[in-house]
Order: sequence, then structure tokens, then C-alpha cells
Amino acid sequence: MSIKIAINGFGRIGRLVFRRAVESGEFEVVAINDLSSAANLAYLLKYDSAQGVFKGHEISHDDNNIIFDGRIIPVYSEKNPADIPWDKNEAELVMECTGRFRTKDSAGAHLGGSVKGVIISAPADKDTPTFVYGVNSDELTSEDTVVSGASCTTNCLAPVMKVLDENFGVEGGFMTTVHAYTNDQTNLDMVKEKDFRRGRASAANIIPTTTGAAKALSLVLPKMKGRMHGISMRVPVIDGSVVDLTITLNNKVTIEEINNAMKEASETNLKGVLEYSDDLLVSSDIIGSTYGAVFESNQTIILDNPDGKQYVKVLAWYDNEYGYTCQFMRLAKLMAEKLNLV
Repeated sequence: MSIKIAINGFGRIGRLVFRRAVESGEFEVVAINDLSSAANLAYLLKYDSAQGVFKGHEISHDDNNIIFDGRIIPVYSEKNPADIPWDKNEAELVMECTGRFRTKDSAGAHLGGSVKGVIISAPADKDTPTFVYGVNSDELTSEDTVVSGASCTTNCLAPVMKVLDENFGVEGGFMTTVHAYTNDQTNLDMVKEKDFRRGRASAANIIPTTTGAAKALSLVLPKMKGRMHGISMRVPVIDGSVVDLTITLNNKVTIEEINNAMKEASETNLKGVLEYSDDLLVSSDIIGSTYGAVFESNQTIILDNPDGKQYVKVLAWYDNEYGYTCQFMRLAKLMAEKLNLV
């Protein structure tokens, strides 16, 4: 039996949630809420500049509905989550994809009637439980009815750090995400009061900015609190990002030991979450990846300092759109199981 989901916010992640729901066969999208027209949303669902045309399906619309393979999916246009009539469509889980409702209280306004759980597709406040599937998702319980799926970068960083810490013990380190531009940036230079550089033309610049991924890591791996820091470099690619991680470990290791640990994890406890690759990858190769992280073995570097200190550098790719969405939907399925919806 399919899990009935509703999507609030039909932007980049919301539309990919729809795609993944269809492709997995485990979910049924019963309703959408977005302030844009059904016509525009149907068009963007079918045609996607990063992920390609949504082939093999008939997609049309009328005034207030998207019609997908003959099935009518209502499109509401409510600003307040509490006003969306999800109950009318028997939605069981709400995928909160607006980026606006990122607290337990605000996202929790979806709860009630048929809706038993809400998952936020963005980092949330500290009072909202945060989970990365495969990392700390075993801690999810039926009491967790409003949760965050963290960020795309945290979903890449956390599985890699889990393997490194469990096998070798992580002292600390720095990460840089070389990140595709996103829609919180601009095409041409314009005012961005919170972050001046994010206001610079996204397709013409490498833009240093902040990332909360290193800090958020401690929400899913508490041992990492205070041990990691990082920055983001926004670059002129439409999709496909990479985490460059430099750390120190408790014990000296070899490149082979690092790579072997990653390979083993990719075939066992992190299967489907972490991919191991010996290939020479570039960012466009990652578009469409279903993994949270793609570890590239030939980029593992170890520096043995003359003072005896050892530095380890590893690289992990991620589709910051679709890979994240797949992780998000794995968490959604797990929540449905905990809530006895399947």
C-alpha cells in the first residue's frame, strides 16, 4: 500500500519529491500546496533544466489541479499551513519543502486529521529533531512527528564522517563544500543584505559563503560537536556538488585503510546511502545520483607532517538536489513505518 503524501512548496525539492515518489512506487502524492499557478507548476514538473524531462508520463493541468497520468492532484494556494485542507485528500505525511516553516511549531501546523507526520526538507531549529538517513535514523521513534531531514551537504558529510569516526576516531577538521548555485542566489548583481556576496552573479563567480553543515553535523553525530568547521564555495554549475574534507584522526592510517573502510560501509550498513567509486568523476556525472554521498577513492590523500601529525583529505560528491531528495524520501518511508502507516 502506497504512503499518501502531500507536498507544501513545489520548488526544486518539492518537484523532485514528486518525481521520487513516482519512481519509487512507495508513495502517492495526493495534494500540493504552492502559491504559483497549476499551469506553471505542471510545466516545471515536466521540464527540468538540471534533472531532464520527466519522461514516460502524461502531465497536464486545469485551473486548480495537476493531472498526472490521468490522476487529478489538487493544487492549493494557502500561505498558512494550518489552512491547507490536507484532510480532504487523506494525506498521511506532509513534505514541508517551502524552506519557510523550519520550526517544530510552524511545521507542526500541518498536523491533524489524516496528517500524522511532517518532514522538513531543510535545516531546522535546535528544538526540532534532525535525522540523516543511515546515520542516526535508527533513533527515530513514533513520538517524532515533526522532523528535519537536515541539508543536502549534511547528508553527504555525515555518512562519510560516521565511517571515519567509527573506524579510526576523528579528532577534528575542516570541510569545504564546492556547491552548485541555488535559487537563493541571483543571476545578476543585486542587494543581499544578509550576505553581500550571495548577491553577486551566480553564473559568473566563485562565491565564498557560509554553510551550516559542519555545525549541523553534531545534531546527527553528537560526538562531533565543536570538532568541525567549514565554508561553502558556490560555483557556476547548475547541479552536482562535492565535499572536500580535511581531518585529523586518533590513530595513524593508510590510504588503503581509509578506502577499504568506505567500501565496506557502502556494501553493508550504509548501502544505498554511500556509494564507493574508483572512477574519475566530475560534477555533471553526479546529476541523478540517488546516494547521499559518492566517495571517490582516488582523491584520498594523507600527509605525514615532520612533527608526527597526520592529515587526511577525502572527497565525496553529491547531487545536492536529487541525491538529497532520495535521502529525504528514505526518511519519509521510515517515519511512515514508525507511525504504522504501512
